[in-house]
Amino acid sequence: MADGITAREAKRLQTRERLLGAAIAEFKRSGMADADVAAIVAAAGVAHGTFFFHFPTKEHVLLELERREEDRIAKRFATFAKTHDDLASTLREAADLVMGLERRLGAVLFKDFLALHFSPTRPPAEHGGDHPVIVLVAAQIENARQRGEIAEDVQPMNSAIYFLLGLYALLITTDKSTGRSELVDDYLIRTLRSLR
Repeated sequence: MADGITAREAKRLQTRERLLGAAIAEFKRSGMADADVAAIVAAAGVAHGTFFFHFPTKEHVLLELERREEDRIAKRFATFAKTHDDLASTLREAADLVMGLERRLGAVLFKDFLALHFSPTRPPAEHGGDHPVIVLVAAQIENARQRGEIAEDVQPMNSAIYFLLGLYALLITTDKSTGRSELVDDYLIRTLRSLR
């Protein structure tokens, strides 16, 4: 045993990581719906059934990716928020971090990622709890409310949810060719106005 885990557990985790990496690469190429599990297991160097041992469905790969990316974005956002307390810059940072996710994942996987995020047939997540990005944005809205910068009756959690839902909708339905940058800028301005 090293670091509190057995060699068997370490091997299982390594296999899961190889499968996750291979699945993400295949999803980027083909999209989740058209992704070929045979190609994923071949790239990972494992037997076909091993994929389904670690991920019961292809959607479970996206759930794992979502959890990891949301944690990563939340850490970066929390670090930013420690040194920036104005709501305009923190909402801009949240938007920039989400748009950075699209650049990392590529347009095809990003759209699959968001589609699953809002799907009524979404498999139950293995990890419960609140979405950390929503919670952190809500905290920034609450801080602005306490400073008197926004309306007293603003509900921070609801406003954070509305903000992120609107941002996701803009990102999934637009691209650079449709003037996305200007739309996002306008969305941020109007979000701030709606809170005042």
